[in-house]
Amino acid sequence: MEDINVDVWLYGALARFAGESSQGSFANLQMSLPRGATVGDLLTKLRMATDQRGFTFINGNLSAMPGMQTDLEHRLKTGDRIAFFHLQSMWPFQYRHGVSVTEEINEALHGQNNKTLRHTYKK
Repeated sequence: MEDINVDVWLYGALARFAGESSQGSFANLQMSLPRGATVGDLLTKLRMATDQRGFTFINGNLSAMPGMQTDLEHRLKTGDRIAFFHLQSMWPFQYRHGVSVTEEINEALHGQNNKTLRHTYKK
């Protein structure tokens, strides 16, 4: 079975999971995974516990945030870009006025019973 290749970015203290590739405050890794691999598989390969990460983006789409890690079963494809931000990282400024989200987190956001967490607001 052919492997897939993904572009992984680790920000803040998570850069340590890149070993020698760490640039201190960030790291960029080109990683090969088996076809059908998930974000959970990627975390295992990085030896990073899922609760060590904060915001996560896949191809610019929010896929996880503290307390809501809905992307563990998200299947990755060749060319995907995954960015993991440390728990103490602030919300990336380019997303402050709305953010695209993955299908998994969209379902979780709209499926909450108490509706206290909002992605978008309507008048």
